[in-house]
Amino acid sequence: MVTVGVLLGEATGRLRAAGSESPRLDAEVLLANVLGMDRTGVLAHPESPVGDSAAARFDEAIRRRQAGEPVAYVRGLQEFLGLAFATDARALVPRPETEHVVELAEAEIVRRLTRSPRPAGSPPIRVADVGTGTGAIAVALAVHLRTRRMAEEVDILAVDDAAGALQLALENAVAHAVGDRIRFVMADLVPPGEAPFDVILANLPYVATDALDRLPPPVTFEPRHALDGGPDGLGVIQRLVALLPEVLAQRGVAFFEIGADQRAGMIAVVEDLPGRWSCVVDNDLAGLPRIARVER
Repeated sequence: MVTVGVLLGEATGRLRAAGSESPRLDAEVLLANVLGMDRTGVLAHPESPVGDSAAARFDEAIRRRQAGEPVAYVRGLQEFLGLAFATDARALVPRPETEHVVELAEAEIVRRLTRSPRPAGSPPIRVADVGTGTGAIAVALAVHLRTRRMAEEVDILAVDDAAGALQLALENAVAHAVGDRIRFVMADLVPPGEAPFDVILANLPYVATDALDRLPPPVTFEPRHALDGGPDGLGVIQRLVALLPEVLAQRGVAFFEIGADQRAGMIAVVEDLPGRWSCVVDNDLAGLPRIARVER
């Protein structure tokens, strides 16, 4: 019977030859997933035997990774802000830089709820997660607000134009016991009759069309329409920005995830809005300009 150490060694070689940037790590993560344990357990017991059935499943996982499929799709899940999200080809893989959108949104909501006493009967703070995908932003925010015991004072709407993505988001919400705290609506950007919102969160496509074919192989497995932001990468974002005078409350704020090279372009898009608007771009956890805060 083959051992953990032997399987990892062989798989690492196969992935290295296939061009993986992290062959050993990929092999460890995928074997841990097959064996139903964490990566530490795999590393601690290289001499442990692996049954034929598990070895066959691991071989299939490595074959998929050799073909370039993202590890998250092969595993069927991805961690995001300490939560595990079901992940497949219906939506983009949640990324670490997007975690900062949730952190900024949570801080904004907490500030609004605590800066002064709210009169009894005050309406909930209305939040829209536009382009929800896996639901990572909406679900993580709902979970964090539940922990703070603020969930009852916030109404979260998750929107996507792809039925498959919206179903995946609902599945993730139910898995984290916040399915009753989020409403899911299929629409292009903002559903009619739902505005205004106090907080709008948007992780929309922002890759320039001519750059799509130069993306790393794993990205080619993700939905192209969820990546393609048009000629300058800001096409879809610009459409939502143009709606802000109508869909954002008077003292509302919108957070947009953008490309690390799009600060100037994003500011220019906001400057074209009628009236007086501000756009401040915050750095993500890697120190790159990534999250645009837009408000009147």
